[in-house]
Amino acid sequence: MRSAKDFFRPLAVGAPAPVREVPFRPSRMIHFFDPGNEKMAAKVPSIAPQVDVLLGNLEDAVQADRKEAARNGLVKIAKATEFGDTQLWTRINSLDSPWALDDLLTLVTEIGDKLDVIMVPKVEGAEDIHYVDRLLAQLEAKAGITRPILVHAILETATGVANVEEIAGASPRMQGISLGPADLAASRRMKTTRVGGGHPGYLVREDPNPSDADAPRATFQQDLWHYTIARMVDACAAHGILPYYGPFGDIRDTLACEDQFRNAFLLGCVGAWSLHPVQIAIAKKVFSPAPADVAWARKVIDAMGDGTGAVMIDGKMQDDATYKQCLVVSELADTLAARDPELAEAYAAAEKE
Repeated sequence: MRSAKDFFRPLAVGAPAPVREVPFRPSRMIHFFDPGNEKMAAKVPSIAPQVDVLLGNLEDAVQADRKEAARNGLVKIAKATEFGDTQLWTRINSLDSPWALDDLLTLVTEIGDKLDVIMVPKVEGAEDIHYVDRLLAQLEAKAGITRPILVHAILETATGVANVEEIAGASPRMQGISLGPADLAASRRMKTTRVGGGHPGYLVREDPNPSDADAPRATFQQDLWHYTIARMVDACAAHGILPYYGPFGDIRDTLACEDQFRNAFLLGCVGAWSLHPVQIAIAKKVFSPAPADVAWARKVIDAMGDGTGAVMIDGKMQDDATYKQCLVVSELADTLAARDPELAEAYAAAEKE
């Protein structure tokens, strides 16, 4: 067994030192695009300032005969674009594919200085992260990269869910984990063909009316992903990394998309994937605390002083536990406001009301 101290030593001579704490940068939406699609590539300069994370996708949405074009397209785009505060991520092909190794060899040596995070699909255990971890260290050393590229795992198999805690703690490079509902549904043999979201058949029904057994009984649709998201959030929180909801496939149903994103936000996720520009605004809205909530949180923090004891505010008891809850909201608001002037103005105005 390796010493815990070895976790913070580079895995290759000349590689940068591993991070000791994952930097929390705004990542409310991870916006996917196909770098081999010329129309999408042309929109990158205009979309990049609108999103927290721009992700060049090389995996499932890219046909087999276009894999090299997508990879080369991402290299070209990264070299030609200044991303400012927007993070550049990529989703490589799965580790059991014939393209994953070339993805890493090409991207790290060509644009490793531009890449913030590499998303690895279908991660099933710590061994997958260990493989990527060592290879990235070797490639960073070869390319002279001075800061480590972080790794993000997608949870999309039953085995991955069973091993989510060890995945979350597999490497200092671990930045976060996303839920991949479509592949996970197939892996579990779930009987849904939807990409994220609920299902009308997954419901609870109210009890029958004692005085009229034939009366209609209301039904309530349930969340297929509640258990998995909650388990993923716990694993991420325990290891100091960030949890994300993945894709919502019905682009037209913006209301249900907003509901699914909000469920994930309330459970602890910091962001979600956006597959179409219409979902960018939804993610921005949902994963930014409401101004009224921020104003309340800061009111509690001010009243609590050092955070000990208990106080009554507007008829509600506040103690050290609610103080900590309010710190989560207030600190997130501060981070987002530093990037988003409109949000900063809205938060300031809410405090004055």
